[in-house]
Amino acid sequence: MAGERFELEPTVQALLRDIGIAPPVVLRRARLPADLFARRPIELSADEYYRFWTALEVEGGDRSLAVDIGRAISVEMFSPPLFAALCSTDLTAAARRVATYKALMGPLRMSAESGQGLTISYTWPTSAASAPPPLLAVVELVFWVALARIATREPVRPSRVTVANRPADLPRLEEYLGARVRTSGTYSITFGTADASRPFLTENEAMWRVFAPDLRRRLSDLDASATVTDRVRAALRDTLPAGDASIGAVTSRLATSPRTLQRQLRQEGTTFQGVLTATREELARHYLDVEGLRTTEVAYLLGYGDTTSFYRAFRAWTGVTPQSARRGTPEKALLGAPPP
Repeated sequence: MAGERFELEPTVQALLRDIGIAPPVVLRRARLPADLFARRPIELSADEYYRFWTALEVEGGDRSLAVDIGRAISVEMFSPPLFAALCSTDLTAAARRVATYKALMGPLRMSAESGQGLTISYTWPTSAASAPPPLLAVVELVFWVALARIATREPVRPSRVTVANRPADLPRLEEYLGARVRTSGTYSITFGTADASRPFLTENEAMWRVFAPDLRRRLSDLDASATVTDRVRAALRDTLPAGDASIGAVTSRLATSPRTLQRQLRQEGTTFQGVLTATREELARHYLDVEGLRTTEVAYLLGYGDTTSFYRAFRAWTGVTPQSARRGTPEKALLGAPPP
């Protein structure tokens, strides 16, 4: 995602005022231009995007800001993700639609898996200078609860919610969601089958057909501006947690052949194995900073079949062990047992 820029919706300014936070104060704290909201489009790099949400979290103080934002979301806020979702037939269709265009709306990846209900999960790029601000990650989850309640006019509650770090305002967040929030290595939210398929009263396919072409064009422009290396990295972030680090899994996602992909990567001065190794190392450093995520889980998220393989690879990359990279964390607590 290096070099990519993401649009901040102009309606964020109205949202800030609705929750009682002055936009100029947030911009100043985030070291962003004072006239940012006067620009069209409002484009930010990944680091700037993160700084904005970090500044907002600081300005929120001890408030449960994610809950306040969830309560402030309304149909009057015209924004692509909200509009795309509200026009859908149900929550499952909304999640799939938003997942397609999410790359336009921020430095993150979203997946929507249906089966026993609907699970929406988020992954974050490691090209930014820091991990995603906790507020931003939690707001992404709160959005879906707010959306479901607006669109169905029912008190929809998720069946499961996971976060990477325990929120300071956990009691109020759980009260708003109507569900227990568990600490895990990922940010995800799951809805039961009945709620995932509950009809949206706001469905409007005719309006969506008017709105969709512009989103498709913007997504095409974004894809065209990304290098092949960037696209491979993005694909690997999706395939690695599924345990597949093969070039075949990546070429399937990118609709190309292994031979063509290798040739394109050579033209950019790299190889598939080089991108795979760099992506794994980058993700490993990020995951090891996530509180509560064990090294066995990190190995799994990077597509390794066992912890020992990850341990050896990490030492080859960095010259240190995973537990050494994790400041102040005892080795046995991370690995469960010393490596051979």
